[in-house]
Amino acid sequence: MNEHHAGGCLCGAVRFEARERPDVLVGCHCSQCRRQTGLYYASADVPVSAVTITGEENLRWYQSSDEARRGFCSQCGSALFWQRLGGPAISILAGAFDEQNGLSFGYHIFCAGKGDFYEISDGVPQYAAGRP
Repeated sequence: MNEHHAGGCLCGAVRFEARERPDVLVGCHCSQCRRQTGLYYASADVPVSAVTITGEENLRWYQSSDEARRGFCSQCGSALFWQRLGGPAISILAGAFDEQNGLSFGYHIFCAGKGDFYEISDGVPQYAAGRP
């Protein structure tokens, strides 16, 4: 069954289509994700081979560490993607999808670095550092 999950940035200059159902949501509470979004990243992985991006001339990548990069719209600043360098998947921010897609949190990572102004109370596993 072919699935199509479309989305994009706030201004519409960058659009994407995922042709596979995104994986479970992961909440990342590291300081980089908090600084980029103001709270934490909520994203889901899709194989790179199943994602088509249009408006790539407006997509900018920021290499935020030796291991990963973050994709955002150069026009409106919307955070859209996180990708491990050379990795097989791309993480798409949950809020960038156009419509509800039934995703739910599977776990939270880098909880040791979460902000002190909120609690994680959804009952899914929490990890002090990276992915289990």
